[in-house]
Amino acid sequence: MNLFPMYKSVLKLFILLFVFLLNVPLKAKKRILKNKEFSHTKTSFVITQDSKDSNLDAKYKQAKSLYENKRYVESLQTALYLNEQVKTTNNIDLRFKIVLLIADIYKNNRDHKKAILYYKKSLKLLTNNILDGQKIDSINQKFLAENLLRLGGQYQYLGKKDSAVFYYKKLAVIPSLNDDIASFQAMSFSNLSGIYQYDTTYDNHKEKALESAKKAIDILQNKNNKLGQAAATNNLGNIYLLNGNFKQSKKTYLEGIRLIKGDTSMKAIKRRGGLYYNLSMAMRNLNDYRAYEYLDTARIMKSQVRDLETKEKLERVTAEFNVSMVRKEGKLQKKEAENLTWIVGTSFFSVILLLAFLLNQYKLRQRNLSLQLSKQELVQQQKIEKVRSESQIRILNATLDGKETERKQISETLHDSVSALLSSANLHLQACKKIFNGPIPIELEKSQDIIVEASQIIRDLSHTLVSSVLLKFGLANSVKDMAYKYSNSQLEVIFQTKNIQRYDQDFEIKLYNIIQELVNNAIKHSEASIAEINLVEKNKKILLTINDNGNGFDTSKMSQKEDGLGINQIDARIHMMGGKFIIDSKKGKGTKISIELPV
Repeated sequence: MNLFPMYKSVLKLFILLFVFLLNVPLKAKKRILKNKEFSHTKTSFVITQDSKDSNLDAKYKQAKSLYENKRYVESLQTALYLNEQVKTTNNIDLRFKIVLLIADIYKNNRDHKKAILYYKKSLKLLTNNILDGQKIDSINQKFLAENLLRLGGQYQYLGKKDSAVFYYKKLAVIPSLNDDIASFQAMSFSNLSGIYQYDTTYDNHKEKALESAKKAIDILQNKNNKLGQAAATNNLGNIYLLNGNFKQSKKTYLEGIRLIKGDTSMKAIKRRGGLYYNLSMAMRNLNDYRAYEYLDTARIMKSQVRDLETKEKLERVTAEFNVSMVRKEGKLQKKEAENLTWIVGTSFFSVILLLAFLLNQYKLRQRNLSLQLSKQELVQQQKIEKVRSESQIRILNATLDGKETERKQISETLHDSVSALLSSANLHLQACKKIFNGPIPIELEKSQDIIVEASQIIRDLSHTLVSSVLLKFGLANSVKDMAYKYSNSQLEVIFQTKNIQRYDQDFEIKLYNIIQELVNNAIKHSEASIAEINLVEKNKKILLTINDNGNGFDTSKMSQKEDGLGINQIDARIHMMGGKFIIDSKKGKGTKISIELPV
């Protein structure tokens, strides 16, 4: 074969590349010089500081920025590593800020025990060293007050009320040097009133609840913080309501509404909605049938808040997308500059390698063409099978996501809108019955009975679509409730749990639906007398096992069973969640299902 045409083409390509490369170095050199000048200016500024402290402070700011952008995992990794480094320095100020940041990260991720551990460490640094020997000034007092408030809050989340009260009381006696400390004290008094009003173990708990709520209101009134004052006033109204003083609670709720009547912010609208709802409860107990009007007002405000929150989320997503695009463009420009520095040194060598590669590739292609074609066909077939399998998994997962989202939306609509409308209609009928002096028409009584029955059906349907226990009390309690409901004289469902906490709501719904589907399969097909559900969190992973002593089945024929689609959906869901799914079953020996999911 005549190779001269090919060599001629390659030679032309070589000449074009060489001409192009002659023009590249000048542009690359200019861009690199600009980068050097910028780096030199920045370095000369840093020399004037302690290089080690300056570097640690920069890393702290990086961890703080990640935390503020809700990138908690990266922020925690950086902060924990930095905390080990900073222990060898005398920079108490930086040590305090890093430990406080770690505590805040754990708090925002609901790991209250670890949050308490690090809040106590930061409190010890602050109280023992007073930020490297400084006097207690307004800034240090603010840190102290904020630390005590957060410690009390974490203990309150864990249900350790005595510890929470201890730290709230310590905060209450700090001299108030600025408005921030006063705000923290107002929050602590509000939290104290919430503890006292429900916990009867404290002496004179009702009086203490009223006293704490009024102190919070006085502080916020002096600061002219009307939104905070409205929240504290709502708390005071709740205390009156629980104590049966309905007239005083009505008066208090109306005062709270008056405070923020002209405020159009989303927080104010949400606060007014809560006040109107509580006001309707007080007026209902006073047999004032204008209560339903305030209930309607509360429902409308709740709908407005939902619309505003949706708008805010859309704006935030748009802003984050724009920032991401700017960062990506900056990285591309930096990468381009780095690539240009390598072009001059490697371009000529690359051309030579290209020529050698083309010649060698031509010979290999003539020699091994048939073998390569067969391999390519095999690889292509494997890729097609992989794409088909992944597509099926994604379609199944998308179907499940859509079904869960639709069920949740329908449940919220039934509970928030339809149920509220039926309650309003019931109130109207109740008010109408008061008009009659003589016997009440039987049609009116039947209408009211029908509305009550419809409300119960709507409530049951809402709970069927999405478990209310799951949404309010979390995964462990909802599965425990499921085990209780499914147990009967023929089947005992045993539930055991360890280290299970509250997780992301979507994650909890998905895992709850998986457990429910597997338990339903055991009830329908296994004829078991005992089924056991074990749910454990270990090393940031959820370990789920479901055992039964039923008939079992041949796992090799699982795809032929009528419920094969359900198993496939579960397998697809677990695959998309990054988990593992194992079924161990034999005929006559029961079934064991093991699932491992990252939290």
